[in-house]
Amino acid sequence: MDFTDLKGATGDLRYVGKRIARTEDKKLLQGQGMYVDDLHLPNMLHGAVLRSPHAHAKIVSIDCTAARELKGVHAVYTHADLTGRARGRVPSMLPNPAIRFEQTQELLASTEVTFAGEAVAFVVADNRYIAEDACALVEIEYEPLDAVADCRVGLRPDTPLFHSDAKDNVVAHIDMGFGDIDAAFNNAPHVVEETYWQNRGSAHPMETRGYVAEYHATNGELTIWSSGQAPHHEKKNLVELLEWDPERLRVLMNDVGGGFGPKLPFYPEEALVSIAAVALQRPVKWIEDRREHFLSVTQERDQWWTVRMALDNDGKIRGVKLEMVHDNGAFLPWGIITPYISITTTPGPYVIPAMTAKLDVVYTNKCATSPVRGAGRPQAVFAMERILDKAARTLGMDRAELRWRNLIQPEQMPYDAGFIYRDGSPLRYDSGDYPACQKAALERANYASFAERKAEARRAGRFVGIGMASFVEGTGMGPFEGATVRVQGSGRVVVITGASPQGQGHKTTFAQICAEQLNLPLETVDVITGDTGGISMGVGTFASRATVNAGNSVYIAAQAVREKMFTLAAHLWKCETDDLMLADGHVARRSGIEQRISYGQLAKISQGMPGFTMPKGLTAGLEETKYFSPAQSTYCNGTAVVELEVDRETGHITILNYVMAHDSGNLINPMIVDGQVIGSVAHGIGNATLEWMQYDENAQPTTTNFGEYLLPMATDVPNIDVVHLETPSPLNPLGVKGAGEGGTIPAAAAIIAAIEDALSEYGVEFTESPLVPQRVFQKLNEAGAYAR
Repeated sequence: MDFTDLKGATGDLRYVGKRIARTEDKKLLQGQGMYVDDLHLPNMLHGAVLRSPHAHAKIVSIDCTAARELKGVHAVYTHADLTGRARGRVPSMLPNPAIRFEQTQELLASTEVTFAGEAVAFVVADNRYIAEDACALVEIEYEPLDAVADCRVGLRPDTPLFHSDAKDNVVAHIDMGFGDIDAAFNNAPHVVEETYWQNRGSAHPMETRGYVAEYHATNGELTIWSSGQAPHHEKKNLVELLEWDPERLRVLMNDVGGGFGPKLPFYPEEALVSIAAVALQRPVKWIEDRREHFLSVTQERDQWWTVRMALDNDGKIRGVKLEMVHDNGAFLPWGIITPYISITTTPGPYVIPAMTAKLDVVYTNKCATSPVRGAGRPQAVFAMERILDKAARTLGMDRAELRWRNLIQPEQMPYDAGFIYRDGSPLRYDSGDYPACQKAALERANYASFAERKAEARRAGRFVGIGMASFVEGTGMGPFEGATVRVQGSGRVVVITGASPQGQGHKTTFAQICAEQLNLPLETVDVITGDTGGISMGVGTFASRATVNAGNSVYIAAQAVREKMFTLAAHLWKCETDDLMLADGHVARRSGIEQRISYGQLAKISQGMPGFTMPKGLTAGLEETKYFSPAQSTYCNGTAVVELEVDRETGHITILNYVMAHDSGNLINPMIVDGQVIGSVAHGIGNATLEWMQYDENAQPTTTNFGEYLLPMATDVPNIDVVHLETPSPLNPLGVKGAGEGGTIPAAAAIIAAIEDALSEYGVEFTESPLVPQRVFQKLNEAGAYAR
């Protein structure tokens, strides 16, 4: 689209494409944010959850007598105390015909626990301290059962079952592919093969989960405040579990301190605080502590990949065979979408004539997995990019050159990658210039002169290496998102959307889009997000979809309001709409006639005035609600190039230079996109080198605090050199693509390739992520590095 083509606007109120400071930040920096734990309602009670210490066990008996008798305790709930639909399991999300046995979570375990941390009882008391003390008084007799701790073992016929009702531990088995794979491998000059492993981690946002529920006896309404990602999704689940009238239930998400995916699934605690608030006729709050976050919030990864690639002598890829086993933990909170995305992401930006994939999704007695930032894509990129590095060594070819020879060319767009994507549509890349992206990243990283830098470092006794990785990411998925744009009698404009930010800058971005279309100062636009009472339908903020869906909804709604203002003013003045323009918050005549009317006055007129007849076909109110529904996902892409140094004696790395070239289509606010890319790179650095959620052979978690599970500090994250390319998407009016996850996706592949390159003289190969320092040291020791 041509952003300068604003019909009938005067003045330079252009906002789209400009680096405008976030409007959200002032109140946060002044300590005026309103997070869930900032809510202190009159007569509020507090909840605590009693969790299973066992990974797998039968519940023989529960005695809550002592807990209920403790002074200050108002209620103790077990599964037996729940009624109706609440006694069942959480509603299934994203069903798939490949799922053989679908197991979602109970609000409170009834007869069997299947992971350490599963909720067994919920206590409500005057304060959290009393509630925790009461939890300790609940007497539960368990009968421990054998646990499944390894997804590969879980596939064996003689393995323990993750749940007594299961016939086996297989969630789903999927075979998919495209092209003639036999022809690709028959007589192939080169075939390379490797097995890769990516272990578990989680998101660990600054704000843990939290919920407050308040029942209003005067009108029978129930209000829930949540630190989640999708208020309308949570409302639908609450309506079902509580068997509640949806018109009397409201979910709000005020300020949310990070989400990154794990705040998207529905969790039992939200229903439990709601049940208690209604029963006790008092507000109830539950805030997750950090240990609970380690135990009970969904995680990601634990995938084993075996990859075989056939190539010609000139480095052209002939075909790829994949086999992947995915550990889904004890439940299916979000279907099998994560491993499915992993498989379908594997082709990346490369021309691959044929590919087959065999996917096994397995239940284990661990915390469930669901999308975390990147949503399965970092694993796919790790597998593809690392096998390309191995192929380059086999062929004696430069790693960048091998990739260059296989990149999809811009003239091939739109490009059918072969698979069916998660939205049910063919995986068809809509736009992008992948060679330009790789070239921009390599040039900014001074890749051509790296060999000289490496040689110089070696002479000084230092070990430096360089790695690269490219990706393509499906973003902006449907089904829809909506926005209401309303001009108020004061002349201010409000934007209301179902998208719910967790730090992404939605309010600034949506205000920019609306203000430009209505030719208004940015500060006159207010944006309301995360409130099911504001707009009737919404999907939520995840999967890099908000700007594509909600942003375009704001855009078309603002355009509709603009046309409505022209129609109403033309009716008042008996003129044509082409004779009108927008100027300084007014609609004015273009001709010499001095007529102008403010937006606020038009809004008042549109709301009805005695004796005034509305123009034919014009609805009441100076507002419009529009829903944008994309025809398919739009695909962003990027290339990361990482130069780093490895301390041979400790395995510690220092990143010297990190370049991230990224194409998100048209940028509404490049500064906000910078923040998203840099933040996601930092997330990726942690995934690649530090974050490892570990379980023992009995499926007991062994990393349940930040002393054992490490996150990157400021000293671990270098300055990120972001290079923006802008290839507009033809699939939406704004030409935008997603931006929030791209930096995470190639990080592990590029960083671990660089570590391997730095230590290449020892012949070590790294096939796992995260690659923590002790593993680097161990591999060097096995290679005899310390015996020389």
